[in-house]
Amino acid sequence: MGHLPTLIEDLALILFSGAVVTLLFRKLKQPLVLGYIIAGLLVGPHISLVPTVVEERNIKILAELGVIFLLFSLGLEFSFKKLMRVGGAASVTAFVEIGFIVVAGYLVGKWMGWSQMDSIFLGALLASSSTTIIIRAFEELGVKSKRFAGVVFGVLVVEDLVVILLLVLLPAIAVSREFEGGAMLMTLIKLVFFLILWFVLGIFLIPSFLKRMRGMMDDEMLLILAIGLCLGMVVLATKAGFSAELGAFIMGSILAETTSAEKIEHLFKPVKDVFGAVFFVSVGMMIDPVAMWDYRLPIIIVTLLTILGKFFSSGLGALLSGQPLKQSVQVGMSMAQIGEFAFIIAGLGVTLNVTSDFLFPVAVGVSALTTFTTPYMIKSSDAAYKLVLRVIPQKWVSSVNLYASSTQKIQAESAWKKVIKSYTTILVTNGIVIIAILLISINLLEPFLIGKLKSMTYVGIVGVFITLLLGAPFFWGLMMKRPAGLAYKELWLNSIYNRGPLLVIEITRNLIGATLIGLLLDRYFSGKVALLILLPVILLFFYVLSKKIQKFYGKLEARFLINLNAREAAEKAKRPLLDLGKYDISDWETHISQHVVGSNATFLGKTLMELKWREKYGVNIAFIKRGDLVILPPKREEIIFPADEIGVIATDEQLSKFQPVLESSRPEAYTASTSKVEDVGLQRLVVDEHFRVKGMTIHDSGIREKTDGLVIRVEREDQHFINPSSDTMLQWGDVIWLVGNKQKIQALKDA
Repeated sequence: MGHLPTLIEDLALILFSGAVVTLLFRKLKQPLVLGYIIAGLLVGPHISLVPTVVEERNIKILAELGVIFLLFSLGLEFSFKKLMRVGGAASVTAFVEIGFIVVAGYLVGKWMGWSQMDSIFLGALLASSSTTIIIRAFEELGVKSKRFAGVVFGVLVVEDLVVILLLVLLPAIAVSREFEGGAMLMTLIKLVFFLILWFVLGIFLIPSFLKRMRGMMDDEMLLILAIGLCLGMVVLATKAGFSAELGAFIMGSILAETTSAEKIEHLFKPVKDVFGAVFFVSVGMMIDPVAMWDYRLPIIIVTLLTILGKFFSSGLGALLSGQPLKQSVQVGMSMAQIGEFAFIIAGLGVTLNVTSDFLFPVAVGVSALTTFTTPYMIKSSDAAYKLVLRVIPQKWVSSVNLYASSTQKIQAESAWKKVIKSYTTILVTNGIVIIAILLISINLLEPFLIGKLKSMTYVGIVGVFITLLLGAPFFWGLMMKRPAGLAYKELWLNSIYNRGPLLVIEITRNLIGATLIGLLLDRYFSGKVALLILLPVILLFFYVLSKKIQKFYGKLEARFLINLNAREAAEKAKRPLLDLGKYDISDWETHISQHVVGSNATFLGKTLMELKWREKYGVNIAFIKRGDLVILPPKREEIIFPADEIGVIATDEQLSKFQPVLESSRPEAYTASTSKVEDVGLQRLVVDEHFRVKGMTIHDSGIREKTDGLVIRVEREDQHFINPSSDTMLQWGDVIWLVGNKQKIQALKDA
C-alpha cells in the first residue's frame, strides 16, 4: 500500500469538519464563517476530542492562498467604478468612522497595557464591518429598501478599500516598529502610482486580449487564465514591495470591468469557497480556548468599544455628511461589528511576528459577540432614535435637521469644477504612464544598450529615441489634450477674465512635460547639450508631428474607454437599466423603490386616479415598466396590470404604510425582462443662468415634455415642496428634482 501524504489527510479532515459544523450553523441560521472557525478550533492543537491536523505549515500555505483568492473575489465584486459611484454622504461617514475607531482602538490597547504594535493592529482590525453579516441582517429584517441602507452599503465599499490600504501600510510599520509620517507618505505615493499604472495598463490590455480570445476560450481555459492573472499580479505586487493581497485585489478589480467579469466570478466561486474555508478553519486552529478565557476581560472591553464606538462614530459621520438624526442613528446601529478582514489583519500580525499570541483570540471573540448582536442592534434602531430624542434637547434636534437640509441642497456642477477635474485626469493618467516609461528606460533599457553598444553617444541616441517613441502619445496627451465637453469653451468664451487662469494651466502642464523630457535627456547627455540643443529640437518635433501623434493618442484613448465601459454597455444591451439607487433625493426620508405587481393584487385594472395612492399614502408613482415599454411618467388614467414593475417615490414612513398594498402584489417568482428600454434616472436641475425658467410655472417650463419626466420636489431656501402642482412658480436658485429619461434630462442641462 502506498504512503498517503499528511497534507491530503489534513485537508480531508479540515474540509469534512468544516462541512459538518457549517451544516449545523446553517440549521441554526448563523454565519458560516463562525462555523468554519469552530471547526478549526475542534481540529486544532488545543482540543483533543477529535483528530487534529498534523502538518500545520502546509495548511498555512493553503490558508495564504485562501486569503489571496478571497481578495481576488472581492476585487471582482468591487470595481473602481463602484467606488466612484459612492456618494459623498457614505464617504464622509466612512472616513469619520474609520478614523475614530482606529485611533480609539489604539488608545484602548495602550490603556490595557498592550505593546505599541498590538495596539496598532487592534485599531486596524476594528476598521471594517462585516458586509456579509449586515446584508443578511438587512434581508431578514426587510430594511434593504430603506434610505439608510444605501448609506451603509456605500460605507462598506469605502471600508473595503481602506482595509486594502492598511494591508499595505501595516507591513511597513511592522518593519520599522514605529509610525513614521514621512515613510508612510512615500508608501502612499508609491501605492497611488502603482494603483493607477496597473489599472490603466490592465484596462487597456486585458479586456482586449479576452475579447480576441473569446472564440477559442471555454470555461476551463477562462478559469485557468483568471487564476494565472491573479497569481501573476500577486508576484508583481510583491516584487514592487506591496502585499500579495493587494495584487490579488487589483487584478480582480481590473477583471471586474470586463464583459467576462460575471462569468469569471461564477467559475471562480467554488475555488474561492474551498480555499476560503481552509483559511477560516486555519483561523480557528490558531485559537487557544484557555487564552480566550484568560483574556475574557479584553474581549468584553473591545466588544463594548466596537459596539459603542462604531455606533457613535458612524452616527456622527452620517450627521456631518448631512443625514438627519433618525437616519444617522440607523446607520450607526447597523455598523457595530467587525468583519472577516479582522482575521486577515490579525493573521498578518502573526505572520510578521510583531503581535502577541492573544490578539487573534481577542479578534475572534469580538467578532463572534458582535455577529450575534448585529441583528438586534438594527432591529432596535427606531427605539434608539426615540431614546436619543428624549435625551437631547429639542433645539439640538431642530439644528441637526436644519443642517442636514442645508447640506443636501446641492447646486449644479460649475464649469470650472468640470474643467479642473478633466485637467487633473489628463495630468495624472498621462503623467504616471510617462514616469513608468522613464523608469523602464533607466532601469532596463539603458543597461541593455550599454551591454550591446560600445559608445555612450550611441547609447544616448538610441535610448532617447526609443523612450520618446514609446512616450510620444502620452507626452502629447499631457501637454496638448484639451478637456472634453463644453465647459472649457464656455469658460473661454463667456468672460475674458477666465482666459488668464486657463492660459496659466496650459503653460504649467507644458512646463511639466518639458521638464520630464529634460530629465530624460539629462540622463543620457550633458545638461547644456540637453537644455540648449536637444530639448528645443524635440519640442519642435512634437509640434510638427502633433496631428499624427494626436490621431494615434485618440486611438489609444478610444480603446481604453471602450474597454472601461464594455461591461456596462453589454449589460445595457441585455436588460433595462432602472438604476435609481445611485441617485440621492435631497429629502433625507424620500427615496425610490421598485416593486413588481402580482397576479393576485386587489387593485388590478384600476387607474391611478381611482386608486388615489398619493392622497391615501402620500406616495407617488414615478414610472411603470410593462414588458418592453417604460411609461414615464404615468398619467392619472394609466391602469395597473399584473407583472408591471412600478417605481414608488416615498419616505420610509410612507412606504411602511403602503407596504400591505405592495405585499399583496408580490408574485412567488418573477424573472426580470431582458428587453432593451430607455434608462430611467433621478436627477437635479437648478434654476440659474444656465437653466432659464425663472418666473415660469412647472407647466409652462415644459420640463415634463422635454424630459418625459415627473417633478417630484422643488427646494427653495429653507422650504421644500414634495409632488408640487403644475402651477408652482419657479424662482431663482430653486433645486428641481425629477424622474425621467436620463439622456433627455442631461441634454436639457447641457442646452
